[in-house]
Amino acid sequence: MFTPTPFFRSGRSRLELIRTSTLATTFLIGSLTLSSAQTQSASATVPESVSKVTTVEGITEYRLRNGLRVLLFPDPSKPTVTVNITYLVGSRHEGLGESGMAHLLEHMVFKGSPKHKNIMQELTEHGTWPNGTTWLDRTNYFETFSATDENLKWALDLESDRMVNSFIDKKDLETEFTVVRNEFEIGENSPQWTLEKRVMSAAYLWHNYGRSTIGSKEDIERVPIENLKAFYQRYYQPDNAVLLVAGKFDEAKTLDLVNQFFGSIPRPTRQLPKTYTVEPTQDGERHTTLRRVGDTQGVAAAYHVPSGSHPDYAVMDVLNDVLTNEPSGRLYKALIENKKAASQYGWTPALHDPGFAYFYAELRKDQSIDSARTVMLATLDEVSKKAPTAEEVDRAKTKLLKDIDLLFKNTDRLGLQLSEWIATGDWRLVFLYRDALRKVQPADVQRVAAAYFKPSNRTVGVFIPDQKPDRADVPESPDVMSLVKDYKGEAAVASGEAFDVSPANIDARTKRGAEANGLKYALLPKSTRGNSVNMQIRLRYGDETSLMNQSIPARFTASMLERGTKTRSFQQIKDELDKLKARAYVYGYGQSATVRIEAEKDKLPAVLKIVTDYLKNPTFPQAELDKLKQEALAQIESQKQEPQAIAWKTVSRLTEPYPKGHPFYTMTFDEEIDAINKLTLADVKEFYKNFYGTNNATVAVVGAFDEAAVRKQIKDELGSWKSAKPFTRIPQKLFADLKPQTQSIQTNDKTSAVFAGGMQFPMRDDDPEFPALAMANYILGEGMLNSRLATRIRVKDGLSYGVGSYVYADDNDQVANFGSYAIYNPENGEKFDNAFREEVQRMAKDGVTAEEVKAAKSAMLQEKQLERSQDGAIANKWAQYLTKKEGRSFTYDADFDKKLEALTPEQINAVLKKYLDYSKLTMVKAGDFEKAAKKAAEKQPASSVGSSAKN
Repeated sequence: MFTPTPFFRSGRSRLELIRTSTLATTFLIGSLTLSSAQTQSASATVPESVSKVTTVEGITEYRLRNGLRVLLFPDPSKPTVTVNITYLVGSRHEGLGESGMAHLLEHMVFKGSPKHKNIMQELTEHGTWPNGTTWLDRTNYFETFSATDENLKWALDLESDRMVNSFIDKKDLETEFTVVRNEFEIGENSPQWTLEKRVMSAAYLWHNYGRSTIGSKEDIERVPIENLKAFYQRYYQPDNAVLLVAGKFDEAKTLDLVNQFFGSIPRPTRQLPKTYTVEPTQDGERHTTLRRVGDTQGVAAAYHVPSGSHPDYAVMDVLNDVLTNEPSGRLYKALIENKKAASQYGWTPALHDPGFAYFYAELRKDQSIDSARTVMLATLDEVSKKAPTAEEVDRAKTKLLKDIDLLFKNTDRLGLQLSEWIATGDWRLVFLYRDALRKVQPADVQRVAAAYFKPSNRTVGVFIPDQKPDRADVPESPDVMSLVKDYKGEAAVASGEAFDVSPANIDARTKRGAEANGLKYALLPKSTRGNSVNMQIRLRYGDETSLMNQSIPARFTASMLERGTKTRSFQQIKDELDKLKARAYVYGYGQSATVRIEAEKDKLPAVLKIVTDYLKNPTFPQAELDKLKQEALAQIESQKQEPQAIAWKTVSRLTEPYPKGHPFYTMTFDEEIDAINKLTLADVKEFYKNFYGTNNATVAVVGAFDEAAVRKQIKDELGSWKSAKPFTRIPQKLFADLKPQTQSIQTNDKTSAVFAGGMQFPMRDDDPEFPALAMANYILGEGMLNSRLATRIRVKDGLSYGVGSYVYADDNDQVANFGSYAIYNPENGEKFDNAFREEVQRMAKDGVTAEEVKAAKSAMLQEKQLERSQDGAIANKWAQYLTKKEGRSFTYDADFDKKLEALTPEQINAVLKKYLDYSKLTMVKAGDFEKAAKKAAEKQPASSVGSSAKN
């Protein structure tokens, strides 16, 4: 229902960063001990109608009489629970004329059931992080929420009721199919995503893996409601589903609740049809060409490979990393280091049936696509002849095993990731995959490359006749149950404490201090799942004068830090962090550079040693700067004709018109390209020399760590480092006298349009009126899909896949931003404009209701509690709070929550009348409006054409 969008590293305006923060949330989870999980599992009373199947590494499977499989994964370390139900139906199960039906049904199941008529409202009221997703082999729905008995009962009741009682009404279909079509159009805007669909459709002649999950626009628009209901009734049944509950809960009570809510659903009498189509062995290289508007080029290659349950799958994953790893991968070296392409990647998903390996390279306009294709295919062919070295294979295994290790420490993330393995055949396959990874040797990788990476088994951009085809026979999927039978696995990951996430406890548990050079720190030691720890180091530098015309050097200096030191190469830094099972990344914007670290307790000192090494001893290799510049230029060029990038950049330039060269100035695409092209290594080194130091830095550490050791390391490594130039915070400016503008920007050949609007007003985040304004915005456009804007524009009118609003107030200056956004079909432009204007004006005039305020209070307070349950989020807040001159702690959060709780409709309505004014909004729309106008003119009756001219 909510399609994740890849994030690319780029320089973004402050307004764009604000918008991104409203849409993206980072999950950083606590942990589970073997003793607590397995003891609880062993002592849990199993109802008579429920049978226990197996327990593996803290996860226990049960089965109800109606066929429902239940996985319980208790984790007491954090006050959250995730309920995730996976239905074994995806686009693989769709028949002729049914393309996109599984995904469309996923949308429809949010439309209500007899006991839960307004699901969006309930999801908001319970403060959940929910979603529904559909892919090739499965559909899943999940909710993450605060761990209370009420929330858990509600979630289980919701999922059991909509399993077999969802309305699936024609009136809902009539509006929702346009929403899904809009989602389809969003994907069509991206040449990169569209090329992948074209390659896969060419690679698969018969099997449904060649059809995208979102389906055909024509099928989406024409599906009869009776067919959709029949599809729902066939696949949404207990014997075709796996329910998983992960988090803080009592296993015995939860099992009783599951049996109570799901056990009464009868086992269906129908027999599920099995998919039986087998893709024949490919008998020659295939090619497809895509021609679309854009500023970058792309070349792709796909191969048929074994299923996710096949022993060769783990080897294939290692092979993929050997090829695409940055910076050691063979494709990376051949394409990026030799300047044949700007970026590259590859992936091979674990699927139920024999699947695919897919590789892609993006090129700038001045790079030769013929040369890049030749190099890519030669590199892919070579791996079967030139065996990977032990170093290459060990590096790939270390990285992949690190990712699994981090996944197992994150209850929520693992609970959701299991959906993919469930769909592949069984949840225990994830453990077999891990075990298989450990055994992979270079000879295995070469064998797999020779078996499947054959020209006759490849789909690329050009068809090449082959008189002597060498074909690859892909084996069938093995018997999964024989693979997982009696599998016991390893010990479960150690658990953490049940941490109280109240602001008062966070303050009480945090120890703050400062070093002689001015660095400030906040340390919050606590027991966590897997002894994980999150750390943030924020360096602040410069002033308005010294940072003029320095935004590009600032960004690239931060990105270059990890690219090599006096004692470590970029590769060595990456390898050491992978071996330490740690993540560390650095970025710079405005007046700061930030390092975020995720590690384990006993490894944090070594990780911090690496980070402080590249902070204090960077060598800035010229070759690495050249690669970063190419990557940045390609990314910017790919945005030049993208409606979303254009709309947001234009709004930022109109509402925040800082003078050119100012650190907060928003460059045009061409200005950014010009500045990056002119950037030299000397510029980067000079910026580092002038501004880097920790005398104005803040450091926050949250999780499991040795407090004394970390204090000493902070003092020794960062406590005396000073920057050459002074720091003075640059104030945000309120552009109060700006006249609102409305712009419509033509973007050719883009099927989806983007709306972005914004305005400023004087307010800080501690202003007495800000809590009321925040709640008003939540009701208008921030709260899930039952906000005013979403209810009208998406749910009722079916005009937009995504619509909402945001509000932000600075914590230092009297500068606040309100804005809104939407994605829609240009042909619906007038309808969208009218609906948006009517809803904003109605809210400003009539205000909010007591019922809306009550629901918003519950949702916002629960969401804030969820946020405080994330160690990374706490570290991020402390890093910012420490920058405040007057000092700030989580007392601010407690006070804000109290103010939210005390709000009345009258207070909110007064703030709405004061600040929400549609006439003051600057609005930008980007899309192919000319094509939409042409279509509209073609639909007009002949007598109406030109009638206005006659008058």
